Amino acid sequence: MSTTTPATAPAAEVTSKALHTGTSDVRTLLTRNLRTSGIYVAFVAIVALFAILTGGTSLSPTNITNIVLQYSYILVLAIGMVLVIIAGHIDLSVGSVVALTGAVSAVLVIREGVPWWVGVLAAIAVGLAVGAWHGFWVAYVGIPAFIVTLAGMLLFRGLTLQVLSNITLSPFPTEYGRIAGGFSNGLLGGNGFDAFTLLIGALAVAGYAVSGFRTRTARIRYAQPVESFPLFVLRVVAVGAVVMAFAWQLAHARGLPYVLVILGVLIMVYAVVSNRTVFGRQIYAIGGNLSAAMLSGVKVKAVNFWIFVNMGFLSAVAGIIYSARSNGAQPSAGNMFELDAIAAAFIGGAAVTGGVGTVMGAMVGGLIMAVMSNGMQLMGVDQSLQSVVKGLVLLLAVAFDVYNKRRAGASR
Repeated sequence: MSTTTPATAPAAEVTSKALHTGTSDVRTLLTRNLRTSGIYVAFVAIVALFAILTGGTSLSPTNITNIVLQYSYILVLAIGMVLVIIAGHIDLSVGSVVALTGAVSAVLVIREGVPWWVGVLAAIAVGLAVGAWHGFWVAYVGIPAFIVTLAGMLLFRGLTLQVLSNITLSPFPTEYGRIAGGFSNGLLGGNGFDAFTLLIGALAVAGYAVSGFRTRTARIRYAQPVESFPLFVLRVVAVGAVVMAFAWQLAHARGLPYVLVILGVLIMVYAVVSNRTVFGRQIYAIGGNLSAAMLSGVKVKAVNFWIFVNMGFLSAVAGIIYSARSNGAQPSAGNMFELDAIAAAFIGGAAVTGGVGTVMGAMVGGLIMAVMSNGMQLMGVDQSLQSVVKGLVLLLAVAFDVYNKRRAGASR
C-alpha cells in the first residue's frame, strides 16, 4: 500500500517512511532517480561483460591507459555538448571545429616554427571565434541551431582543407605531443607503482564523498526527499572502489596521464558551473521551459550565445588534444566526432527535448561508448558491426528517455 507524503513534510520523515513502509516505498526510493542511477549500473555491467569476453584484457593497466588516451577528446566534447542539449539545441559542427583548430595549430607550430604554446593559444582563439559565430546566428538572428551548426560543419571542414592545403602536417614538437601523451610518474615514488596517481584517486573519492554529503544535507534542509544514509554510504563506497581500482591500474601502467588531469579539471569546473551557478540554472530553465525562463527575467539570447562560445572553446581543447595524440593535423580529423559526443550526452541521461542532463552523466555515457568500442576492437569485431551496436545503444537510450516521459505523464 503506497503512502502519500505532503510536499511540506520534512525530508527525514520521507526517508524514514521509505525505510519502514514496505517493499513499494523501497522500490520508489530506488527508482526515483532511475534516469541518473541506471546509467551507472549499465556502465558497470558493460565493463564486466567485456572483461569476461576479453579474458580480462580490457581491464589491464595498459588497456585502461589506452582508453583514457584514445577517447579523452570525445569526453571533452561531451561536456560542452550536454550543456548545448540541456538548453534545447544541438551542435553538428564540433568535429569540423576539432579539425580546424588542430590545423591552425599545426600550421603555426610545424610550418611556421612558432613556439608550441602559441599554437595552443591560436587554436583556442579560433574555437572561441567559431563559437561566437554560431552563437550570433542562433541567439541573435534566431536561426535554429541544427541549421546553423550543419552549415558550420560544412564551412569549417572546407576551411580546414584550405588551411592545410589538403595535405597532412606532422610531426609536432615533443612538448606539444606531451599534452595528450605525457604522464606524471614518480613524483611520490612507489614500489612498482606510481603513488601520486593513487593519491589523486583518493582525493577524487574524498571530494565526491564531501560533495555528495553537502548535497544531501542541503536537500534535507529544504525538505526534499533523499536516499537513506546507509544507501548514501553504499553509493559512495561503490564509486570509491571503482575510482581507486581505476587509479590502481593507471599507477601500474605509466602513471597519471596529463590529459586525464585536463579532463578532470574540466569535469570539476563544469559540474560546479552547471549545478551551483546562476548561469547553469539558466541553461536548465531555458531547456525546461523557454517561455517561463523569459518571464522569469533570464536573458535567453545572452545565455544561448555563451553556450555556443563555450562549445567552441571545448572543441578547440579537443582539437589540441586530438592533434597532439595524432602528432599532426589531417584534413579528415574529427570525422563523426559530433555523433560520438551527442551519443554520450543522450546515453548519459540528457533529454531530447532539453532541460535534463548532467556533466557526470555525459561522462559515463562517453565511457560506455569508449568501453564498447575498445572491447569490440579487442575482440576483433568488424567495424561495420561496431557501428550497428553503437547505433542500437543510442536508440535504446533515447527510447528509455521517451518511456520515462510517458510514464511520468501517465502518473500525474
